[in-house]
Amino acid sequence: MHHPKPATETTEGCAVHRHADDRDHQRMLARAFALIAGFMLVEVVGAWIGNSLTLAADAGHMFLDASALGLAWFAIRLSRRSPDDRLTYGYHRFQVLAAFVNALALFGLCAWILIEAVGRLRAPEAIAPLPVLAVAVVGLFVNLVAYRMLHRSDNLNVQGAALHVLGDLLGSVAAIVSALTVLWFGWRYADPILALVVVAILVRGAWRVLRDAARILLEAAPQGVDINAVRDALTQVTGVLDIHHLHVWALTGDRPMLTLHARIAEDADEQSAVSRLKAVLRTSFGIDHSTIEVERGDCPDEAQTVTPIDPTLDR
Repeated sequence: MHHPKPATETTEGCAVHRHADDRDHQRMLARAFALIAGFMLVEVVGAWIGNSLTLAADAGHMFLDASALGLAWFAIRLSRRSPDDRLTYGYHRFQVLAAFVNALALFGLCAWILIEAVGRLRAPEAIAPLPVLAVAVVGLFVNLVAYRMLHRSDNLNVQGAALHVLGDLLGSVAAIVSALTVLWFGWRYADPILALVVVAILVRGAWRVLRDAARILLEAAPQGVDINAVRDALTQVTGVLDIHHLHVWALTGDRPMLTLHARIAEDADEQSAVSRLKAVLRTSFGIDHSTIEVERGDCPDEAQTVTPIDPTLDR
């Protein structure tokens, strides 16, 4: 038998855990933003001293990444606001919008890198290898620290920001290899070739974030949730005769939502049936926010005819 009090405590515990996760994500993004934005200025100076298009381009990458990190930080901070009369679910979905925008920006960045790489293959340019090498090595260390902060998170928005940092990390490696190649062999084609490899890696990651964000914005069933398995499990609940009008979607990547109609037996207790249904959703599918409409007999939404309301009755 399911007892309401433990269920309430479990739900409240989940809410506290999520707020703690949000604070952790916010701190990670703030630290990564400080690292990336600060070193971006160093790369601008290094690009000017070394006359390096590679570092100048990577500084542009870091500017875009700093913007993405700042946007992701702002999205998580905004999502912690309480719901209001206009946004009854709160601001959580802003995180998904930010991830979607970041993924699109990453595609734009990949296109720009591709164009630059093709141009350099046609007409390679000379660089001053020693300043480029020094700045790129420091940049590699900075990006490793920032990426380590972000890449283990399961938050969609933080994952999108980590992909931006990954692009900078790979860009730093490409700049190091390019500088060493020019320094040792005088061969200028290494940088555009490595840039094409970076594009291939980033496009794959950007597509994954874009796809996941689009699924949430389109209110598709969350990944890992089999709607038929949900329906089958709920119909096994004592007193439940039928489950219909079942809809599962996600507010964010870690906040699944559900609505359904449950037809129960005439002698079944409505409150007990709802409690048991919610317990199954929580324990078996990780869905702790559900709206259940209980029915006895035919579903009103599926009635063939609707009796019109006489407007004179209100007079």
